[in-house]
Amino acid sequence: MVREDLPNDIESLKDLVLAHSTEVEYLKLVIQKLQRLSFGRRSEKLEHEIEQLEFGLEELQIAEAPTARIALEKSPAPTPVRRPLPEHLPRTRVEHMPGCACPDCGSAMRKIGEDVAEMLEYVPARFRVIQHVRPKLACPECERIVQIAAPARPIERGLAGAGLLAHVLVAKYADHLPLYRQAQIYAREGVELERSTMAEWVGGCFRLLEPLVEALARYVVAADKLHADDTPVPVLDPGRGRTKTGRLWTYVRDDRPAACTEAPAVLFRYAPDRKGERPREHLKSFSGILQADAYAGFGHLYGERIREAACWAHARRAFYELHQATNSPIAAEALERIGALYAIEAEIRGRPPAERTAIRQARAGPLLESLREWLGHTLSRLSKKSELAKAIGYVLTRWTALTRYRDNGQIEIDNNTAERALRVVALGRKNYLFCGSDAGGERAAAIYSLIGTAKLNGLDPEAYLRYVIERIGEHPINRVEELLPWHLASIPESHLREAA
Repeated sequence: MVREDLPNDIESLKDLVLAHSTEVEYLKLVIQKLQRLSFGRRSEKLEHEIEQLEFGLEELQIAEAPTARIALEKSPAPTPVRRPLPEHLPRTRVEHMPGCACPDCGSAMRKIGEDVAEMLEYVPARFRVIQHVRPKLACPECERIVQIAAPARPIERGLAGAGLLAHVLVAKYADHLPLYRQAQIYAREGVELERSTMAEWVGGCFRLLEPLVEALARYVVAADKLHADDTPVPVLDPGRGRTKTGRLWTYVRDDRPAACTEAPAVLFRYAPDRKGERPREHLKSFSGILQADAYAGFGHLYGERIREAACWAHARRAFYELHQATNSPIAAEALERIGALYAIEAEIRGRPPAERTAIRQARAGPLLESLREWLGHTLSRLSKKSELAKAIGYVLTRWTALTRYRDNGQIEIDNNTAERALRVVALGRKNYLFCGSDAGGERAAAIYSLIGTAKLNGLDPEAYLRYVIERIGEHPINRVEELLPWHLASIPESHLREAA
C-alpha cells in the first residue's frame, strides 16, 4: 500500500488502523502459542520438569537421612508416627535367636518376650506352570473308566491362564506397554512369548468379555446424566501406506459429587471418523442431561430427549490462553470471575442435589448475572475479529447451557470428568503410537471400559480382570451383570486374587 491508496476521511482511517491492530493482535497470539508449543511449557516438558523436581526431592531426602539421625541423637525430638504396613500383605517371619545359654553364667535361658520390626520388601513376579492332573479310574468289576472333564480354559486350546491374560491386558491398556515391550520383559524371565501369540490372546479376551462390555454399556446409557468427550487415535491404514485418524469416545456416569450412591462407570466406543452419527448411535437409548464440549456432532442430539450442559472449563481455557500470551487485563478479570464460581463448587462437592441447587442459586446466580453483563459490555468495546471477542462470544452464545448447572444440582460446572477418563488414551498414544486396525480400536475401547470402571469403583483392574476371565466362560449369559465391577467391590482385593 502506498500513500496515494490511503483514504482521506478520518473514519475510514480509523477503521483501517483498527483492522491492522486486530490483525497484529491475532498474529502475535498465534506466534506466542506456537512458541509455547515449541519452546515453552509443553506438557512433556512440564512432566520432565516435575520428574526432575521429584528426583531432586528424593536426593535431598536421601542426603538428609543420616544428618537427621545425628541431629536426633544430639537433640531428642518427638518421634514421627510411622504409618503401619498394610495388613493384607503376607508376612515372612525371620527370627534372630541368641544362644540358648547365658553368656555370663552358662545357664539355660527362657523366653520373656520379643521385639518385632517390619521391613517392606519386594519379591519380583515370576511365571509358573499350573498342571491340571486328571487321574483315570477304572472299575475292576465292570471295567468302566471314570475321569473328571477337563476344566474350561479362558481361550480355547490357549496356554495362558486367567492371571497371565489379565496381566497382558492391564500392561497394554493401563500401563501402556505395547506387546513387543512385554515380550522383551518376559524374555528376561526365560519365557519366550511371540507378539503374535499375545495379540491372539488379546483378541480372544475381547470376544470373551464382549457380553460384559455390552452390559456395562446398558448401565451407562441408563443414567439421567452423562459426561461425554472424544479424542483422536492414529489407526494403521495398510492400503494407503500410512495412518488415519480414528476417534475414541467416552461416556461417563458418575454422580458421586452430588452425593449419589449409584456406581460410577465409564464406557469407551471406537469410531473410524468423527461424524455426528457416531454419538447419535452410541446414545440412541439415552435420555437426560449430556455434559460435553461444543462439538457440532453433539449439537444435533439436543432437544426434548437430551438437554445440553456446557463446560465452564472449555470457556475458561480461551481466556487462560489469551492471558498467558498477552497478559490481557480483560482475560485476567474473566479468569477471576470464573474462579469465584469454581470456589463455590469446591465447597459444595459431595452434597445432595437439592442443597447444591439452593446454594448455587443464592451465591452463583448473582455472580453469573454480573458476569454476563460485564461480558456484554466488554464485547461492545472490542473488535469483533479480536481473539477476546471470540472468547466472549463463545460464552454468550452458550449461556443457557453454561448456566444450566445453577438450577440443577445433579449437573457439574464442567466436563472434567470425561476429560479425566480420556487421559489413559493420551498416555497410551505416546507408547503404542497407533492402533493396528479399526478392530484394534474396538478392542481398545472395550478393555479401556472395563479397566476404567474397575478403577472408578476402587478395584485393582488386574485382580478384577483375573477374577472375571476365569469365570465368565461358564457364567450364565443372562446374569453377566453380576460380574460388573461394583458387584465385586465388596469382595476384598486379597479374596479377588486368591479366588482367581
